[in-house]
Amino acid sequence: MHCFLPEEERFLGLDDGQACPEKSGVVVVPVPFEKTSSYRKGSSEGPTAILSASHQVELFDSDLGFEPYAAAGGIATLSPLRVDDIDDGKAMAKRVERVVSYWLAEGKKVVTLAGEHTGVVGAILAYLQAYKNLTVLQIDAHSDMRTTYLGDAWSHACTVSRLLDSTRDIVQVGIRSEAKEERILAEEVGLPVFRGEEIQRRDSRGIDWVSPIIEKCTENVYVTFDCDVLDPSVMPATGTPEPGGLTWEQVNELLARLCQGRNVVGFDFSELAPIPGINYPEFTAAKLVYRFIGHVFGKQRPA
Repeated sequence: MHCFLPEEERFLGLDDGQACPEKSGVVVVPVPFEKTSSYRKGSSEGPTAILSASHQVELFDSDLGFEPYAAAGGIATLSPLRVDDIDDGKAMAKRVERVVSYWLAEGKKVVTLAGEHTGVVGAILAYLQAYKNLTVLQIDAHSDMRTTYLGDAWSHACTVSRLLDSTRDIVQVGIRSEAKEERILAEEVGLPVFRGEEIQRRDSRGIDWVSPIIEKCTENVYVTFDCDVLDPSVMPATGTPEPGGLTWEQVNELLARLCQGRNVVGFDFSELAPIPGINYPEFTAAKLVYRFIGHVFGKQRPA
């Protein structure tokens, strides 16, 4: 159940001393699940592509000024969860929840790298069980609040609806694509929604757009990050790209200030669909995951 990848395949290519499961503060869980992609497919290859590209990421983060893996006490990488015997998101969620719950009980922060967004629902459910006063911060281009999509209640377009079965403490950031019924549902349940267009308007005028987001979050925060929140010029390798997305700098500012103002207990990354011959999207994803770990453990970095 808990097999770990060899050095040549694990996140950042860390050696055994840097990726010791017993000592590491972070456990990376790859979940190459993809069953309901409705436009461009390929997200099942995303987790492995991120792990491979991460070997080109410098361990020293020049912006943060330290090595995030060392601040975390190490980063261990599980072997990808088996997905070929599962036909629906509900069963996948149960499997992921069991694995993530185990590592949370061991005192680890878990980073889930998924294919389609549905693959992280189980991880979020595990965190909701482990932490009280927890906000799920959804950073995403799409609302993902359809009750069903193409006849499937566990479609990638229904991820947040499945979370609403367990919590109403959700904040949405970067949304710029939603159906009419999704907006109505968000208003009915009272979800704070920070749409992409408004973020860009405020940022272009020099208005603080980050503080209002943080103020809507409780003490503990879990971040679910769909890479299509990034502008296609930054992240073209995703199944459902949307123009007008956030930049690298905007995402970095949001994550940095969030980690300064709240206790970020874990996060996930999903929906990378690699494009053959174009390598920068998976490198960007790998660096973003590593940078986020650095923000989370920044207060604990070595002197």
